[in-house]
Amino acid sequence: SPSMAPAGLLQVVKQCVRVPVFVMIRPRGGDFLYSDREVEVMKADIRLAKLHGADGLVFGALTEDGRVDTELCTTLLAVCRPLPVTFHRAFDMVHDPQVALETLISLGFERVLTSGCDSSALEGLSLIKKLTEQAKGRIVVVPGGGITERNLQRILEGSSASEFHCSARSARDSGMKFRNPHVAMGASFSAPEYSVKVADVAKVRTLNAIAKNIL
Repeated sequence: SPSMAPAGLLQVVKQCVRVPVFVMIRPRGGDFLYSDREVEVMKADIRLAKLHGADGLVFGALTEDGRVDTELCTTLLAVCRPLPVTFHRAFDMVHDPQVALETLISLGFERVLTSGCDSSALEGLSLIKKLTEQAKGRIVVVPGGGITERNLQRILEGSSASEFHCSARSARDSGMKFRNPHVAMGASFSAPEYSVKVADVAKVRTLNAIAKNIL
């Protein structure tokens, strides 16, 4: 979901988990071409995330012609210091992925999340493999996008990736007893008001077991 995890959410998550928590800095949905005002929001979100214990940050920014916005990324990376930073799937919207990868390496990003510039990691598998080979350990290429228990093995083996990203979520029915069928809160296609997306522990365990087998 767009925007930074609210400070309250970040504080509670940090109290509950032992794994590193990376916070996505994304002031809105849509493209990755940001206005000056949005950049101010991103800087403020980074400072708040650091203040509340983020272990790393995640963002991406592009120029109007589909290149990595080196100027803005340099500015934001400076605010993130000394925390590690991941460039997110804005990468999948670049004009030239191989050039973009070198840019990210020179800027100092630690990871890049990508579906191989395709609609899912499975479809972008050949490019993900190319990028992983090009990276030669200088940046971690993390496949993401449509990864499930059914295709994880193919993606890890086919890409030579050492890490992967997936939501591992399933839908849970809302606890609401009273329901108003006449109102939808602005979602397209269907009303999700009485369905809650939650991280599925069983899915996470299965995915981890598959990955441990391969990595």
